[in-house]
Amino acid sequence: MAIVEDPTSQANFLQIISENVDFAWNVDFKTQLISGSATHTLRVKEDGVKEVIFDTLALAIGGVEVDGKAAEHKLGEKHPVMGSALSISLPSGLQSGSTVKVKIDYKTSDDAIALQWLEKEQTQGGSFPFLFSQCQPIYARSLAPLQDSPSAKITYTGKVTSTLPILLSAIRVSPPSDGPPHDGKEIGKDEVTYTYNQPIPIPPYLIAIASGNVVYRAFPQVEGKSWTTGIWAEPELIKAAYWEFSEDTGRFLEKEETIVPPYRFGVYDLLVLPPSFPYGGMENACLTFLTPTLLTGDRSLVDVVVHELTHSWFGNGVTQANSSHFWLNEGFTTYMERVLQEFLHSPAHRGFAFLNDYKGLVDDLKRYEDKPKYQRLVIDFEKGEDPDDAYSQVPYDKGANFLLYLGLWSIASPSIQSLTMQPTERTLGGLDVFLPYINDYVNTFMGKSITTFQWKDHLFEYFKKQGDPEKLKALDSVDWDAWFYGEGTELPVTLIYDDTLAKQAFGLADRWDSSRTVLDVSQLDFTKDDLKDFDSNQIVVFLERLQSFKALPKSHVELLGSLYGLSTSPNAEIRLRFYQVALLDPQSSAAKEFSSAAASWVVGNDETKVLKGRMKFCRPIFRNVASVDHDLALRTFKQHKKSFHPIAQRLIEKDLSSSKSKK
Repeated sequence: MAIVEDPTSQANFLQIISENVDFAWNVDFKTQLISGSATHTLRVKEDGVKEVIFDTLALAIGGVEVDGKAAEHKLGEKHPVMGSALSISLPSGLQSGSTVKVKIDYKTSDDAIALQWLEKEQTQGGSFPFLFSQCQPIYARSLAPLQDSPSAKITYTGKVTSTLPILLSAIRVSPPSDGPPHDGKEIGKDEVTYTYNQPIPIPPYLIAIASGNVVYRAFPQVEGKSWTTGIWAEPELIKAAYWEFSEDTGRFLEKEETIVPPYRFGVYDLLVLPPSFPYGGMENACLTFLTPTLLTGDRSLVDVVVHELTHSWFGNGVTQANSSHFWLNEGFTTYMERVLQEFLHSPAHRGFAFLNDYKGLVDDLKRYEDKPKYQRLVIDFEKGEDPDDAYSQVPYDKGANFLLYLGLWSIASPSIQSLTMQPTERTLGGLDVFLPYINDYVNTFMGKSITTFQWKDHLFEYFKKQGDPEKLKALDSVDWDAWFYGEGTELPVTLIYDDTLAKQAFGLADRWDSSRTVLDVSQLDFTKDDLKDFDSNQIVVFLERLQSFKALPKSHVELLGSLYGLSTSPNAEIRLRFYQVALLDPQSSAAKEFSSAAASWVVGNDETKVLKGRMKFCRPIFRNVASVDHDLALRTFKQHKKSFHPIAQRLIEKDLSSSKSKK
């Protein structure tokens, strides 16, 4: 299968490609640097190739060896997005198919955007510092010199020396995970070398490292399964983290294997990170990173794990060729996550999941009205364009809705009458027809990096082999360009989801909307029992429904927050939506009153005392506050900037700059 160029990489992986990297690292918390070497085993793809080019970003390059001999190398000028190309001369006369080893000595720098070094005060325990990486989409090059493209998949080994326990996105070789922490030596003082092996080829953005005072607890072994699962966290969080995730993680993984080929990575562990982690989860191979905001004490947000483990097949297994096709990773994963909702819970839960995230999709489509290219599924990035500028719910939810439209909803579902179905959906036949296709898709492309167009060709070829001309006719009727390249704030096709679980939430929101004319809120008949039968997702839908109406008066917003405890909810998903209701009209008295509380909440200056570093929370809150009081948003961010992850810092700064220019 031909590999395509990558607009975000300067590496020449079309001529010579890295297949394995052996990392030897030393983690120094005093200098906040990683130093050591990366030894690449490369395979020649083009006769006579004269150099190998790696992506680097803010790395200090030392000596370079090719097959054990010193080699000439040159570090190019720094590109603001892609970094500096590292060109290394190769021996003459290399033949296609041959291999060559290249060792690069280097160290990271303070500008390594992939790494966040936390002071001990920023951790749960407060006694030891912490380090974690975030390499997606193109930041692995600030951790190591790599051909930093999803098309250049690698296996890797790691030998990492540190005074604090080390975790990598690989299988631990030594010391054992379930042994004494830090091999029985004194944590924070004595050095220990940790060894890891990742035998499955993965895209470079899945290389991950974390280091801190973390401990491990294994989850119960699932009968008949060779893979293992468990949880890592700081000692102060391990009990709560184990309780939150131990009941469901193995069950989720076991159920997924009934739909797609067996799990390949051997280990599926979770790591609960400090609060500055910028995402809900990151699907690093063998080791999913999770935000601590998921620790609600009621398991209401554990379904995030369904999404992350599903990436083991869609993204980690079948991978986007480059960032232009990011929706293949996230759209398929989001869609399959919702299929699991139907199997684990009910068809109504599946429809509710689509409904639950629809507002966020529309909000992000509207956010890109001045950059309509980012409203597309397939984004033709220019060379060197920053893919993080397009990061939003669009690839996730527009992609999942596209797959839903293509016919992946089960027509046998008892809730089907509540859906508006397109002819294509009925023709393709639902889950009983399409899940076998999904299985074939994964089997066909497992371990490969593909484009949207390779997926489309496979889709047609699969149904051609089924010998059903009606299905091919249905696929021919799809407006592919509208889905791939369509812009605007609406989907190409209107889908009405199963709203069984949303009706109560909608009804309560309608009552609040109708109450706005009552000036004396003490006369209203709302009670705290209005939400007694709601789960957290229904409360979210209730609050998002309120956002579809005109902003409520200040007195109503105050009652809403106090009566239901929304203004002090420990559930960040709920708290976010409450502030979005309060700040809906930037000119209203309610917005002016609650903007300060929202700003304090996101930086942890409220009763929670916890930073909301997850970009799902911090970015919209800063944007909402800025729409009310830009100076307040900017001042709050500047005071707490270093507490946020470098990726979040960059994107919040862009958000605040954009919001100022629109005023």
